[in-house]
Amino acid sequence: MDYPTLQGKLLMRDYGRNVQRMVEYAITIQDPEQREQCVATIIRTMQSLFPYLRQEESKHVVYDHLAVMSGFRLDINWPFGMPHPEELHLQPDKLPYNTTPIRMRQYGRIIQTMVKQAVEETDIERRQYLICRLANKLKQQYLLWNKDQVERERIIEDIHILSNGQLSCDFEGFNLLHAWQLVPKDQKNQNSHNKKKKK
Repeated sequence: MDYPTLQGKLLMRDYGRNVQRMVEYAITIQDPEQREQCVATIIRTMQSLFPYLRQEESKHVVYDHLAVMSGFRLDINWPFGMPHPEELHLQPDKLPYNTTPIRMRQYGRIIQTMVKQAVEETDIERRQYLICRLANKLKQQYLLWNKDQVERERIIEDIHILSNGQLSCDFEGFNLLHAWQLVPKDQKNQNSHNKKKKK
């Protein structure tokens, strides 16, 4: 019996043993025209297995996979250029990550940015508007992950802590929206359901 483990390593497992054999056969074809015809058939077979590879922007991926399966030994007219083996091992540049400490991590970095903008605002009316928006955002964040109602005093205290005492909610017009205005009922029910599933 011809066991799969004795048939050599599959270089691209997603395409299976038959496609691998077709590629290996194409390498042995001496006539360039016949080899090109064989490769065209292989490409169509690969695309039939993964239809999204038929899209114009994905065609180069099929040829890259073909090069890998051939061990970069297939001599054809590569429409996108012959890929080099070392390109497979290139690592993308690391994305810069903001490591600035976050105060009250449960609210996240965006809230911290909103606090900073409110603190730096010099126009009193505009600052009060930003404080109201910030307070309602804090309440919304709290309600998304907690079943209990959040106390007004809790939000005011958190704003005081986040701003190092530079923002005050003690002004006429400060208003917190109701819970049903901030969090849709179905969204809160879904979060509660997810928390129960984790237990």
